[in-house]
Amino acid sequence: MSEQPITPPVAKKVPVERTHHGDTVIDPYTWMADKTDPEVIAFLEGQNEFVKAQTAQLKPLQDTIFNEIKSRVQETDMSVPTRSGDYWYFARTEEGKQYGISARCPVRTPDDWEPPKIDPDQKLPGEQIVLDANVEAHGHEFFSLGGVSVSEDGVWLAFGIDTKGDERYTLRFRNLDTGEELAETISDTTGGAVWSRDARYVFYQTVDDAWRPDTVWRRELGSGTPDVKVFHEPDEGFWVGMGATRSREYLFIGVGSKTTSEVYAIPTADPTAEPVSLGPRVPGVEYEVDHAIISGEGYFLFTHNGPAPDGAKQQNYAVDIAPVADPSQRTVFIAHDPARRVEDVEAFADYLVLSYRADALPRVAIADLRQIDGMPTVDDFVELRFDQPLCSAGAAGNPEWEAPRLRIGYTSFIEPTELIELDVATGERTLLKRQIVLGGYSPDDYEQERGWATADDGTRIPVSIVQRKGVDRSGPSPTLLYGYGSYEHSIDPSFSVSRLSLLDRGVVFAVAHVRGGGEMGRHWYEDGKELAKRNTFTDFIAVARHLIDSGVTDSTHLVAEGGSAGGLLMGAVANSAPELFNGIVAAVPFVDALNSILDPSLPLTVIEWEEWGNPLADPTVYEYMKSYTPYENVRTVDYPAILALNSLNDTRVLHTEAAKWAARLQDSTTGDAPILLKTEMSAGHGGVSGRYKQWEQAAFELAWILQQAGAPFEPLATAVGTSTEGA
Repeated sequence: MSEQPITPPVAKKVPVERTHHGDTVIDPYTWMADKTDPEVIAFLEGQNEFVKAQTAQLKPLQDTIFNEIKSRVQETDMSVPTRSGDYWYFARTEEGKQYGISARCPVRTPDDWEPPKIDPDQKLPGEQIVLDANVEAHGHEFFSLGGVSVSEDGVWLAFGIDTKGDERYTLRFRNLDTGEELAETISDTTGGAVWSRDARYVFYQTVDDAWRPDTVWRRELGSGTPDVKVFHEPDEGFWVGMGATRSREYLFIGVGSKTTSEVYAIPTADPTAEPVSLGPRVPGVEYEVDHAIISGEGYFLFTHNGPAPDGAKQQNYAVDIAPVADPSQRTVFIAHDPARRVEDVEAFADYLVLSYRADALPRVAIADLRQIDGMPTVDDFVELRFDQPLCSAGAAGNPEWEAPRLRIGYTSFIEPTELIELDVATGERTLLKRQIVLGGYSPDDYEQERGWATADDGTRIPVSIVQRKGVDRSGPSPTLLYGYGSYEHSIDPSFSVSRLSLLDRGVVFAVAHVRGGGEMGRHWYEDGKELAKRNTFTDFIAVARHLIDSGVTDSTHLVAEGGSAGGLLMGAVANSAPELFNGIVAAVPFVDALNSILDPSLPLTVIEWEEWGNPLADPTVYEYMKSYTPYENVRTVDYPAILALNSLNDTRVLHTEAAKWAARLQDSTTGDAPILLKTEMSAGHGGVSGRYKQWEQAAFELAWILQQAGAPFEPLATAVGTSTEGA
């Protein structure tokens, strides 16, 4: 008797009409929206069983890759201590423990700026545990820490905990001198907190029913008095954020949509003062503010895309400066440059740090205020240079206003993360720590390069390519092509331990820097959003064809991957060009975008209208979105194998999107390649928690990718390393 073929559970169809702008659509799977419905849970669990059966043969490979990842990581490790106030703060990880441990030790003298020597196996003098996440996570299937904030006097700790994955944190408070935790907690917060300078008050945020951070509150800790509503933003298109300046002179409350922002200030010397706007809210104008002291005078630095004094558009942002006494008296500090997208200016007591991007890469430049008479200009900023043509560098871990040296984070696709300390005055660099990669790893065994593909409209699309040296490339190589392309988010060079398991098996890793991201400047983003969103998809397809036409790979060895809004990209290219790929990984994919954006009651919908357009109000937007939304455009064709990764408690991309999409794909595909829907039943947008669980999930995904890319399951002979790199 022959075995019955393994098949996924068939989703029932309950036709529901949706009518907008005279267009009626029948949706058979809207019933999946209710995650408390036993039928929904049964469908998701049945799909998980199907995934388990379909990938059973990959379990040995998955175990091998998990062990490879684990063997490359120094499990017992510690970070370089960072000074804040009277303490050095650092993190430890211990072998066998899922989560990190936050600790501190006292500074030796007020002028102590030399970090204690790190030794993962030894405690530092006076070491104190600030927070052991393993203790807090005990008994919870999922655990996530929100913001961890210590008061300026070092006595009080505020921290947020989420045990569901829905990003609604319970804020807790602990006295670090006594170890006592207060009975009072604050539920349903965004997780972060800011202390007043005297630690009498704590500022925190709550969200509305659509998960939008909308209100800032002030609590007088331990007083029993009602919390004070400091600020509320009623417009559903705007998010609220907050943070203290490095100078500790101001608490800023930032209000922003996708295209418009406003910043309010509260002097920390008067924490009960009303917030004051530092600049009007002008539609289409975004700005951020930092506080600087130059030649003894206080200034606000405005990074913005508002019009220049002559009215010219400043698409790539400029920086204005204004005296604290009158923020409206702004003058140009760093002029707009079409070749440079200014992202941030950070102020320290003795220098300014400019972060920007040019030639599709992040860059950093520094102005030493001690060497400048009067007001600095853009010519006073000196760019930091690095040897690798593809790398990422930026300010990292610098909470102290008067720090005499600046810490810089550096990495590339083939080099582990480095923490470098820079003496700004002399330019001398000191390596404080390099990420330890065990198992004979050497960056010399790998190579990275920048390629260019040509889009349908002639636009040149940057492509980053990473591979193992010495691998036979005489034929098409197994290739993983990654993409995102939304929200002006850039996919910059970064190192990945787990990626080595692909590279060492001969897989080429490529990143398509498509429009909708921010790699090439603000215009790159604007040319891939709203009614130009299709450029994101056609760019990715152009890169895939470029890799095939240039002989790097072919359609039987090419796998695509993207997550969240990048999952929408995956769904769109699966519909448009299924023949180009042998596999597609879509993590928490935003594939039912039109239905979601049509429903203002769903989390985050209203604020998303400035990214995608408003299909409720505009029939043109409705028709445009309907033409590309993956769920709406599933076809009766041979789809490649698809792995959709889902999370039941996701508040950003609801579980129903991937579930509906998978059900429709399974019902429509004419090919034999399996459509897999794997749902984490106790996780949110970021997937599982805990590093070992995350390694297990990564190993599962990588094993599936290797199978679909036609890569060998064993590392190639050329992938046997000869050196070990450590701190």
